[in-house]
Amino acid sequence: MNISYRLGWLGFRAIYRFYFRWRAFNAERVPLTGAVILASNHASFLDPPLVGSGLHRGINYLARESLFRFPGMGALLRSWSAVPVDRDGGGAAGLKAILDRLLAGGVIILFPEGTRTRDGRLQPARSGIGLVVIKSDAPVVPVRTFGTFEAYGRHITFPRPKPVAVKYGRPMPFETLRAEAKNCSKARLKEIYQQIADDIMAAIAKLEPKEDK
Repeated sequence: MNISYRLGWLGFRAIYRFYFRWRAFNAERVPLTGAVILASNHASFLDPPLVGSGLHRGINYLARESLFRFPGMGALLRSWSAVPVDRDGGGAAGLKAILDRLLAGGVIILFPEGTRTRDGRLQPARSGIGLVVIKSDAPVVPVRTFGTFEAYGRHITFPRPKPVAVKYGRPMPFETLRAEAKNCSKARLKEIYQQIADDIMAAIAKLEPKEDK
């Protein structure tokens, strides 16, 4: 963590502790070194910093490319090594930036659902995360946030002091599907992307807000 990131990290941890009475479970499952893909559900704008606040290493967030055009905001996002993506979160440039961060041994947080839930329930996964997984060698850690929809979902204009929590699952390697993807047909490759996305979403769904031993 550089100074800018650490100050933000400490600030968010204070907010989550005193305003949201947060809890973090099994953060030790996220490797402290090397590339990692954090795959989380998405219920609120609170989710990205919540996931990052539970870890003692810096992670790379995705941010809309348009935000980088504002001098102050752009400088802050760059100091946090945020990845600029287009409005839909895709595009060749965004994918390359994500893979570059992983190749450099960084941590990327991705949301398989693609957008925030409208009703608090988990949504079907989109295949985009499967593409990232196949094109990298990074382990995937499923992550689930709890209470963020009730605290600051789409229907809420100002964050409410509701309890929130974040749970980190066990790393998912995907070696078998990565090996198959090297020589399969294009049709099968698309199936693999979706299969990976579905498997990740299923792992997220199994996480519960308690410590695993």
